[in-house]
Amino acid sequence: MLLDHLSSFRVLRSSFMNLIFMGTPEFAVPSLQKLIDAGHTITAVFTQPDKPVGRKQIITPPPVKVLAAQHNIPVHQPTKIRTEDARREIEPLFQSVDAGIVAAYGRILPEWMLLAPKFGCINVHSSLLPKYRGAAPINWAIVNGETETGVTIMQMEEGLDTGPILLQGKLAIGDDERTPELTARLSELGANLLIETLTKLEAGEIQPIQQNNKDATYAHILKREDGLIDWALTATQIRNRMRGFTPFPGCHTFLHEQKLEITNCQAEPCASEFEAGTVVEVAKDSFAIACGGQSQLRITEVLPAGKRVMQARDFLNGAKLQVGQRVR
Repeated sequence: MLLDHLSSFRVLRSSFMNLIFMGTPEFAVPSLQKLIDAGHTITAVFTQPDKPVGRKQIITPPPVKVLAAQHNIPVHQPTKIRTEDARREIEPLFQSVDAGIVAAYGRILPEWMLLAPKFGCINVHSSLLPKYRGAAPINWAIVNGETETGVTIMQMEEGLDTGPILLQGKLAIGDDERTPELTARLSELGANLLIETLTKLEAGEIQPIQQNNKDATYAHILKREDGLIDWALTATQIRNRMRGFTPFPGCHTFLHEQKLEITNCQAEPCASEFEAGTVVEVAKDSFAIACGGQSQLRITEVLPAGKRVMQARDFLNGAKLQVGQRVR
Protein backbone atom coordinates (compact mmCIF):
# COMPACT_ATOMS: atom_id res chain seq x y z
CA MET A 1 0.00 0.00 0.00
CA LEU A 2 2.84 2.40 0.78
CA LEU A 3 4.44 1.76 -2.60
CA ASP A 4 1.12 2.74 -4.19
CA HIS A 5 1.60 6.13 -2.56
CA LEU A 6 4.90 6.54 -4.38
CA SER A 7 3.53 5.78 -7.81
CA SER A 8 0.83 8.38 -7.25
CA PHE A 9 3.31 11.24 -6.94
CA ARG A 10 3.67 11.58 -10.69
CA VAL A 11 0.03 12.68 -11.08
CA LEU A 12 0.64 15.95 -9.23
CA ARG A 13 0.22 18.95 -11.52
CA SER A 14 2.22 21.39 -9.37
CA SER A 15 5.64 21.14 -7.80
CA PHE A 16 4.27 22.78 -4.66
CA MET A 17 2.73 20.41 -2.15
CA ASN A 18 0.68 20.72 1.00
CA LEU A 19 2.74 19.07 3.72
CA ILE A 20 2.81 18.34 7.43
CA PHE A 21 6.29 18.50 8.94
CA MET A 22 7.23 16.41 11.97
CA GLY A 23 10.58 17.10 13.65
CA THR A 24 12.10 18.27 16.90
CA PRO A 25 15.87 18.94 17.22
CA GLU A 26 18.32 21.14 15.35
CA PHE A 27 18.89 18.32 12.84
CA ALA A 28 15.37 18.84 11.48
CA VAL A 29 15.59 22.62 11.08
CA PRO A 30 17.34 22.73 7.66
CA SER A 31 14.77 20.31 6.20
CA LEU A 32 11.87 22.50 7.29
CA GLN A 33 13.62 25.65 6.08
CA LYS A 34 14.37 24.10 2.66
CA LEU A 35 10.72 23.05 2.26
CA ILE A 36 9.61 26.60 3.03
CA ASP A 37 12.20 28.09 0.68
CA ALA A 38 11.16 25.70 -2.09
CA GLY A 39 7.60 27.03 -1.96
CA HIS A 40 5.83 24.07 -0.38
CA THR A 41 2.92 24.86 1.94
CA ILE A 42 3.50 23.60 5.47
CA THR A 43 -0.01 23.35 6.88
CA ALA A 44 1.17 22.25 10.32
CA VAL A 45 4.28 21.32 12.29
CA PHE A 46 4.31 18.53 14.85
CA THR A 47 7.10 18.58 17.42
CA GLN A 48 7.82 17.36 20.93
CA PRO A 49 6.58 19.34 23.95
CA ASP A 50 8.75 22.10 25.41
CA LYS A 51 11.25 20.70 27.93
CA PRO A 52 13.41 22.01 30.79
CA VAL A 53 16.99 22.61 29.64
CA GLY A 54 20.26 23.29 31.46
CA ARG A 55 21.13 23.50 35.12
CA LYS A 56 18.39 26.05 35.74
CA GLN A 57 15.86 23.80 33.97
CA ILE A 58 14.45 26.62 31.86
CA ILE A 59 11.44 25.49 29.81
CA THR A 60 12.64 25.70 26.21
CA PRO A 61 10.83 25.12 22.91
CA PRO A 62 12.31 22.68 20.38
CA PRO A 63 14.31 24.30 17.54
CA VAL A 64 11.68 23.23 15.00
CA LYS A 65 8.97 25.03 16.95
CA VAL A 66 11.04 28.22 16.96
CA LEU A 67 11.44 28.13 13.18
CA ALA A 68 7.76 27.34 12.63
CA ALA A 69 6.76 30.31 14.79
CA GLN A 70 8.98 32.60 12.71
CA HIS A 71 6.95 31.60 9.64
CA ASN A 72 3.54 31.64 11.38
CA ILE A 73 3.05 27.90 10.86
CA PRO A 74 0.60 26.24 13.28
CA VAL A 75 2.45 24.05 15.79
CA HIS A 76 1.11 20.92 17.49
CA GLN A 77 2.90 19.34 20.46
CA PRO A 78 0.84 16.31 21.47
CA THR A 79 2.05 14.30 24.44
CA LYS A 80 0.48 11.16 22.96
CA ILE A 81 -0.18 10.17 19.35
CA ARG A 82 -1.09 6.49 19.64
CA THR A 83 -4.45 6.85 21.39
CA GLU A 84 -7.93 6.86 19.88
CA ASP A 85 -8.49 10.41 21.12
CA ALA A 86 -5.31 11.53 19.34
CA ARG A 87 -6.41 9.78 16.18
CA ARG A 88 -9.81 11.46 16.14
CA GLU A 89 -8.18 14.85 16.55
CA ILE A 90 -5.17 14.44 14.26
CA GLU A 91 -6.19 12.08 11.43
CA PRO A 92 -8.38 14.61 9.53
CA LEU A 93 -5.44 17.01 9.42
CA PHE A 94 -3.15 14.35 7.95
CA GLN A 95 -5.81 13.27 5.46
CA SER A 96 -5.93 16.82 4.11
CA VAL A 97 -2.29 16.99 2.95
CA ASP A 98 -0.21 15.47 0.17
CA ALA A 99 2.49 14.01 2.44
CA GLY A 100 3.95 13.97 5.91
CA ILE A 101 7.66 14.79 6.19
CA VAL A 102 9.45 13.37 9.22
CA ALA A 103 12.94 14.36 10.41
CA ALA A 104 13.99 13.24 13.89
CA TYR A 105 10.53 13.69 15.36
CA GLY A 106 11.34 11.35 18.22
CA ARG A 107 8.36 9.01 18.21
CA ILE A 108 7.23 5.94 16.28
CA LEU A 109 4.19 6.86 14.21
CA PRO A 110 1.05 4.67 14.21
CA GLU A 111 0.04 3.06 10.93
CA TRP A 112 -3.04 5.26 10.48
CA MET A 113 -0.80 8.34 10.54
CA LEU A 114 1.58 6.83 7.97
CA LEU A 115 -1.29 6.09 5.59
CA ALA A 116 -3.45 9.17 6.13
CA PRO A 117 -1.67 11.62 3.77
CA LYS A 118 -2.31 11.18 0.07
CA PHE A 119 1.26 10.03 -0.55
CA GLY A 120 2.12 8.70 2.90
CA CYS A 121 4.99 9.82 5.10
CA ILE A 122 8.61 10.36 4.07
CA ASN A 123 11.49 10.22 6.54
CA VAL A 124 14.89 11.94 6.59
CA HIS A 125 17.08 9.36 8.34
CA SER A 126 20.71 10.08 9.23
CA SER A 127 22.35 6.83 8.13
CA LEU A 128 22.87 4.72 5.05
CA LEU A 129 20.03 2.32 5.64
CA PRO A 130 19.73 -0.54 6.34
CA LYS A 131 22.76 0.19 8.55
CA TYR A 132 22.05 1.99 11.81
CA ARG A 133 18.32 1.83 12.06
CA GLY A 134 17.08 3.37 15.28
CA ALA A 135 17.42 6.40 17.50
CA ALA A 136 21.14 7.30 17.47
CA PRO A 137 22.66 6.46 14.07
CA ILE A 138 25.13 9.37 13.99
CA ASN A 139 26.56 8.57 17.39
CA TRP A 140 27.04 4.87 16.76
CA ALA A 141 28.54 5.38 13.31
CA ILE A 142 31.32 7.40 14.95
CA VAL A 143 31.66 5.04 17.92
CA ASN A 144 32.02 2.06 15.60
CA GLY A 145 34.79 3.73 13.65
CA GLU A 146 32.92 4.20 10.38
CA THR A 147 34.72 6.38 7.85
CA GLU A 148 31.58 7.07 5.81
CA THR A 149 27.94 7.71 6.56
CA GLY A 150 25.08 9.61 4.98
CA VAL A 151 21.36 10.27 4.83
CA THR A 152 18.54 8.09 3.54
CA ILE A 153 15.22 9.52 2.38
CA MET A 154 12.75 6.69 2.83
CA GLN A 155 9.07 5.93 2.54
CA MET A 156 7.87 5.15 6.04
CA GLU A 157 6.10 1.98 7.08
CA GLU A 158 5.23 0.53 10.47
CA GLY A 159 8.58 -1.17 11.04
CA LEU A 160 11.45 0.77 12.61
CA ASP A 161 13.27 2.42 9.67
CA THR A 162 12.42 -0.53 7.43
CA GLY A 163 10.66 1.26 4.55
CA PRO A 164 11.77 1.50 0.92
CA ILE A 165 14.76 3.71 0.11
CA LEU A 166 13.96 6.66 -2.15
CA LEU A 167 17.30 8.48 -2.25
CA GLN A 168 20.64 8.35 -0.45
CA GLY A 169 23.62 10.65 -0.13
CA LYS A 170 27.03 9.88 1.38
CA LEU A 171 29.76 11.86 3.08
CA ALA A 172 33.07 11.03 4.74
CA ILE A 173 33.48 11.19 8.53
CA GLY A 174 36.48 13.26 9.56
CA ASP A 175 39.12 11.64 11.76
CA ASP A 176 38.52 14.22 14.51
CA GLU A 177 34.83 14.82 13.86
CA ARG A 178 32.41 14.57 16.74
CA THR A 179 28.66 14.12 16.84
CA PRO A 180 27.63 17.82 16.79
CA GLU A 181 29.78 18.64 13.76
CA LEU A 182 28.72 15.55 11.84
CA THR A 183 25.06 16.13 12.74
CA ALA A 184 25.22 19.64 11.30
CA ARG A 185 26.68 18.40 8.02
CA LEU A 186 24.19 15.54 7.75
CA SER A 187 21.27 17.86 8.44
CA GLU A 188 22.20 20.01 5.44
CA LEU A 189 22.73 16.95 3.26
CA GLY A 190 19.36 15.58 4.34
CA ALA A 191 17.56 18.84 3.61
CA ASN A 192 18.96 18.99 0.08
CA LEU A 193 18.18 15.32 -0.55
CA LEU A 194 14.61 15.85 0.68
CA ILE A 195 13.93 18.59 -1.86
CA GLU A 196 15.53 16.51 -4.61
CA THR A 197 13.42 13.51 -3.58
CA LEU A 198 10.12 15.40 -3.75
CA THR A 199 11.02 16.82 -7.16
CA LYS A 200 11.99 13.42 -8.54
CA LEU A 201 8.98 11.68 -7.03
CA GLU A 202 6.65 14.12 -8.70
CA ALA A 203 8.40 13.51 -12.02
CA GLY A 204 8.23 9.74 -11.57
CA GLU A 205 12.02 9.50 -11.61
CA ILE A 206 12.51 7.45 -8.43
CA GLN A 207 12.27 3.67 -8.21
CA PRO A 208 11.94 2.70 -4.53
CA ILE A 209 14.47 0.13 -3.34
CA GLN A 210 13.49 -2.37 -0.68
CA GLN A 211 15.98 -2.67 2.17
CA ASN A 212 17.89 -5.90 2.70
CA ASN A 213 17.00 -6.80 6.26
CA LYS A 214 19.97 -9.16 6.47
CA ASP A 215 22.31 -6.16 6.32
CA ALA A 216 20.47 -4.20 9.00
CA THR A 217 22.18 -2.94 12.15
CA TYR A 218 20.58 -1.14 15.08
CA ALA A 219 21.65 2.10 16.75
CA HIS A 220 20.00 1.98 20.15
CA ILE A 221 19.11 5.08 22.11
CA LEU A 222 22.00 6.39 24.20
CA LYS A 223 22.04 5.70 27.93
CA ARG A 224 24.12 7.36 30.61
CA GLU A 225 25.94 4.11 31.32
CA ASP A 226 27.16 3.90 27.71
CA GLY A 227 29.67 6.62 28.59
CA LEU A 228 31.61 4.55 31.15
CA ILE A 229 35.00 3.62 29.66
CA ASP A 230 35.96 -0.03 29.36
CA TRP A 231 39.76 0.21 29.42
CA ALA A 232 40.05 -3.26 27.88
CA LEU A 233 39.01 -1.64 24.59
CA THR A 234 41.76 -0.27 22.38
CA ALA A 235 42.69 3.40 22.66
CA THR A 236 41.23 4.02 19.19
CA GLN A 237 37.91 2.47 20.24
CA ILE A 238 37.80 4.59 23.39
CA ARG A 239 38.65 7.75 21.44
CA ASN A 240 35.84 6.94 18.99
CA ARG A 241 33.47 6.70 21.93
CA MET A 242 34.64 10.09 23.17
CA ARG A 243 33.88 11.55 19.72
CA GLY A 244 30.56 9.76 19.30
CA PHE A 245 29.28 10.34 22.83
CA THR A 246 29.79 14.12 22.69
CA PRO A 247 27.85 15.83 24.22
CA PHE A 248 25.83 12.95 25.75
CA PRO A 249 26.53 10.68 27.56
CA GLY A 250 30.17 11.74 27.45
CA CYS A 251 33.11 9.39 27.94
CA HIS A 252 34.12 8.99 31.56
CA THR A 253 36.08 6.99 34.11
CA PHE A 254 36.57 7.20 37.87
CA LEU A 255 39.73 8.46 39.60
CA HIS A 256 39.89 8.55 43.40
CA GLU A 257 36.20 7.51 43.28
CA GLN A 258 35.41 10.77 41.47
CA LYS A 259 33.93 10.91 37.97
CA LEU A 260 36.35 12.20 35.35
CA GLU A 261 35.12 12.86 31.82
CA ILE A 262 37.65 12.66 28.98
CA THR A 263 36.98 15.52 26.56
CA ASN A 264 40.07 15.34 24.34
CA CYS A 265 42.56 12.56 23.75
CA GLN A 266 44.67 10.69 21.22
CA ALA A 267 45.31 7.00 20.64
CA GLU A 268 48.91 5.76 20.76
CA PRO A 269 50.78 2.45 20.80
CA CYS A 270 51.92 1.33 24.25
CA ALA A 271 55.09 -0.67 24.86
CA SER A 272 54.57 -1.07 28.61
CA GLU A 273 53.22 -4.18 30.30
CA PHE A 274 50.83 -2.29 32.55
CA GLU A 275 47.31 -3.65 32.96
CA ALA A 276 44.56 -1.82 31.09
CA GLY A 277 43.27 1.11 33.14
CA THR A 278 46.67 1.93 34.63
CA VAL A 279 48.35 5.33 34.39
CA VAL A 280 51.53 4.71 32.38
CA GLU A 281 52.82 8.27 31.96
CA VAL A 282 52.36 11.68 33.57
CA ALA A 283 53.78 14.53 31.48
CA LYS A 284 53.56 18.31 31.79
CA ASP A 285 50.58 18.76 29.45
CA SER A 286 49.05 15.28 29.34
CA PHE A 287 48.83 11.87 30.90
CA ALA A 288 48.44 8.41 29.38
CA ILE A 289 46.42 5.38 30.46
CA ALA A 290 47.01 1.84 29.25
CA CYS A 291 44.25 0.32 27.11
CA GLY A 292 43.69 -3.02 25.42
CA GLY A 293 45.57 -4.19 22.35
CA GLN A 294 48.94 -2.75 23.45
CA SER A 295 47.66 0.80 23.13
CA GLN A 296 47.38 3.82 25.38
CA LEU A 297 45.13 6.86 25.53
CA ARG A 298 46.92 10.20 25.83
CA ILE A 299 44.57 12.61 27.58
CA THR A 300 44.94 16.35 27.04
CA GLU A 301 41.61 17.73 28.30
CA VAL A 302 39.21 16.63 31.02
CA LEU A 303 36.01 17.56 32.83
CA PRO A 304 36.25 16.70 36.53
CA ALA A 305 33.00 16.23 38.44
CA GLY A 306 31.50 19.57 39.47
CA LYS A 307 34.10 21.63 37.62
CA ARG A 308 34.67 23.17 34.22
CA VAL A 309 36.46 21.64 31.25
CA MET A 310 40.20 22.11 31.75
CA GLN A 311 43.47 21.35 30.05
CA ALA A 312 45.33 18.34 31.41
CA ARG A 313 48.16 20.56 32.68
CA ASP A 314 45.71 22.40 34.97
CA PHE A 315 44.11 19.18 36.11
CA LEU A 316 47.49 17.61 36.92
CA ASN A 317 48.45 20.54 39.13
CA GLY A 318 46.01 19.36 41.75
CA ALA A 319 45.36 15.71 40.89
CA LYS A 320 48.59 14.19 42.27
CA LEU A 321 48.47 11.56 39.54
CA GLN A 322 51.19 8.90 39.60
CA VAL A 323 52.39 6.19 37.23
CA GLY A 324 50.91 2.86 38.28
CA GLN A 325 47.71 4.41 39.62
CA ARG A 326 44.49 2.73 38.50
CA VAL A 327 41.29 4.19 37.13
CA ARG A 328 38.08 2.30 36.66
